[in-house]
Amino acid sequence: MRRTNRIFTILVFIFLYIPMIVLAVASFNKGKDIAVFQGFTFHQYKELFRDDDLLRLLGNSVIIAVISMSVATVLGTVAAVGVHSMRGKLRAAVMGLTNIPMTNPDIVTGVSLALLFAFVGVLLRINAVLGFWTLLIAHITFSLPYVILNVMPKLAQMDPDLKEAALDLGCTPVQAFFKVVLHEIMPGVISGALMAFTMSLDDFVISYFVTGSGFVTLPVEIYSYTKKPIQPKVYAMFTLIFVTILLLMIAMNLLQARDSSRKLRRKEARR
Repeated sequence: MRRTNRIFTILVFIFLYIPMIVLAVASFNKGKDIAVFQGFTFHQYKELFRDDDLLRLLGNSVIIAVISMSVATVLGTVAAVGVHSMRGKLRAAVMGLTNIPMTNPDIVTGVSLALLFAFVGVLLRINAVLGFWTLLIAHITFSLPYVILNVMPKLAQMDPDLKEAALDLGCTPVQAFFKVVLHEIMPGVISGALMAFTMSLDDFVISYFVTGSGFVTLPVEIYSYTKKPIQPKVYAMFTLIFVTILLLMIAMNLLQARDSSRKLRRKEARR
């Protein structure tokens, strides 16, 4: 049984990562045909960094990702602390509402937000309502649940006596939060921030419905490239984005493993 599970797991990983491997190999190919490898070269990467339009679009995506990550991290952390203080059915109801945006199809979320922004535009008599701000609001909206769900377990694992001790020693509730609570849940906050950044950076479906012509992100623009032969330098950009996200995910997992081992050592020391 174990051997079967291992084989199945290996096949799943092969299925998931073969497209990425093909993409990476194609980015180093001298030829334009991905089925025929004509030689190793960095030419496509040189062409990428010479393309001001692609770099501008990538910059737009990074700007949206960083800002939405920052806002979602602050709001999500505060919301997680508030939800953690709730009890009973109220807490279960709020957590259920938090999970809906994650399980809801992206196309439904995108269309709903587009209709909402259009309605607000009619009320405010704004013709071109879709743009940078609507895109930013949408990204913050779908990033929030990921931050909340990363912070909540750390709040549950935290020893409540630590906050009480800080209050007994003269800290105000705000000081106790920043000096004790935030320190204890920081791995969850960082993990949520990294998750929010990666979700924002590669989002296409929701962005497609809420973006305007004045501010376009890379995934939305790349969609138009599928209607014509894709230039090999785009493969290079995809490879760099994949490697960046992979490194962020590795860092997040290492951070969580380090936090778990630290808490385990703390429990053993108390015994």
